[in-house]
Amino acid sequence: MKTEGNLLKMATRQGEPVEYFLNIGDQQLHVNEWIGHQVTLEFEHQINCIRCGRKTNKSFFQGYCYPCFIKAPETAPCIVHPEQCQAHEGLDRDMEWSKTHCLIDHYVYLAVSSGLKVGVTRHTQIPTRWIDQGAHRAIRLARTPNRYLAGLVEVDLKQHLADKTAWQQMLKGQVKREVDLLREKEKAAELLRSDLQQYLIDENTITTIEYPLAENPAKVKSLSFDKEDSYSGKLSGIKGQYLVFDDGRVFNVRKHNGYLARVEVE
Repeated sequence: MKTEGNLLKMATRQGEPVEYFLNIGDQQLHVNEWIGHQVTLEFEHQINCIRCGRKTNKSFFQGYCYPCFIKAPETAPCIVHPEQCQAHEGLDRDMEWSKTHCLIDHYVYLAVSSGLKVGVTRHTQIPTRWIDQGAHRAIRLARTPNRYLAGLVEVDLKQHLADKTAWQQMLKGQVKREVDLLREKEKAAELLRSDLQQYLIDENTITTIEYPLAENPAKVKSLSFDKEDSYSGKLSGIKGQYLVFDDGRVFNVRKHNGYLARVEVE
């Protein structure tokens, strides 16, 4: 099988394990079927902005040209720092976009990917957000009516909890599996400042996620089209947004949004 097109982050469907689908050009390919096969990735020396389509010499914010990076709502500061969102005050790069992305219910959650972390996501992005981060287990902590308030909850808890995933540990399976999420949720609720506790929720469902990665690599090394044009290896599994090969090389598909690539599976 050979195909060519601009890459977009993999779509996912929750299952046991998660099912992955590579978006390339106008196609969506079932990547789980590639596991155990030789996969060749080749960069065609072209990057197109995933928003406007123009050619760009450099990708910003995982797939945007520079003009879109500084103007598009998808790349606004509040995407990384929800507490900076101003949409609830009527201030944003695109208020119509904000109505469906910022001014809707958001969850603050606890997840175990490498260690315990706190995070924020739109209610429509569960469990997608957790899968993309390579989380093994996750639980909802709070629900807010907009992104800004979720950011305030997260910032308050970041004094006590990490908010980043150690991606190398996550891929190597160095996960703190003994974490008691119910107990950690209780502790987080107690630590949260009083004016934000109204957003805490009682729902205690723990979501467990299995990935199509039978054996974790002992060492991992990132594969990037910014440094090499092609790579070929046997695909051993998938986790987060990473293709994991049997030599420990890993390819972050989301990082290569907009890159024109050729993919061959033998």
